[in-house]
Amino acid sequence: MTTSNDRRHFLRSVFNAPVRLRLGERSSQAFLHDVSLKGALVEVSASWGGSVGDACLLRLVLAPDVVITMETTVAHIDEGNLVGLRCERLDLDSMTHLRQLVEHNAEDPDLLERDLATLVAQGRAAA
Repeated sequence: MTTSNDRRHFLRSVFNAPVRLRLGERSSQAFLHDVSLKGALVEVSASWGGSVGDACLLRLVLAPDVVITMETTVAHIDEGNLVGLRCERLDLDSMTHLRQLVEHNAEDPDLLERDLATLVAQGRAAA
């Protein structure tokens, strides 16, 4: 189970932007509030229809040729329309773009390096 402290373990970058969410066969517009190497917080419409545990694909277009695609799981839903998404998988290009985005907005780049080291360690433990 994910706790409040777990959700805040990774450096978050406040980045307000529209995103696309795909939940099964449904695709909808949402609004990104913040993002980290381990997930995102988005605001969804009342008709979104997801629930905790659902697989969801997040797509953030930064430029016509720069897209972050994140395979996620719905970790929590707060206040009815704020959805915490836990990152399950990123392709290499998306990871590179996301790292640059978080690094650009970070006050302390050393925290980003800590996050990357944690992700690598978790990946080794899972293998």
